[in-house]
Amino acid sequence: MQGVIKAYDPATGEGSLVRESDRTELDLAPDALAGSIFRMLRQGQRVIFDVDSAGKATRLRLGSEIDMGTPPPPPGEES
Repeated sequence: MQGVIKAYDPATGEGSLVRESDRTELDLAPDALAGSIFRMLRQGQRVIFDVDSAGKATRLRLGSEIDMGTPPPPPGEES
């Protein structure tokens, strides 16, 4: 799934994101950043994630624009 970070507190590791498909807000699981390249998150950052059995966002990772479903730039323009 993909979403956008709504809030993140680096001191506590607590935060939330909004799933892009239906605008559902999900809390981050305590291990959401474990094993990822992220050390902190910023509001508005786009991420790919899974949902755990408790309904929390986990396994946050960065996706390419293709993974995110972002359309390619128009011909003749570079991204």
